[in-house]
Amino acid sequence: MQLDSKRSMIAGAIAAIGASVCCVGPLLLLALGLGGSWVGSLTAMEPYRPIFIGLTLLFLGLAFHRLYLAPRVCAPGTPCAEPLTLTRQRIVFWIVAVSLLALLAIPWLAPLFY
Repeated sequence: MQLDSKRSMIAGAIAAIGASVCCVGPLLLLALGLGGSWVGSLTAMEPYRPIFIGLTLLFLGLAFHRLYLAPRVCAPGTPCAEPLTLTRQRIVFWIVAVSLLALLAIPWLAPLFY
């Protein structure tokens, strides 16, 4: 995977985790049987959620651009010149993208479970 595409996907994953920590964190802790008044304080990140959502979508867009729209410059005989490498990168991108979008949707879906 190209270094820039990898960085974009990692940054998108971190931003998505930041965007959903207000809702996923308490839900996960309660599912594990951990509770207490401090679990409610994990919603302190809620005001920053739109920023994290924007960053997630930005980084996913950058990774998409690198994988689908930007011209690939690879020297012949290198791993990035092989079509199988590009196919694998695109498969990993879509797995990560769907996972991150599902993670971003959790705050809207969580009230259905508790």
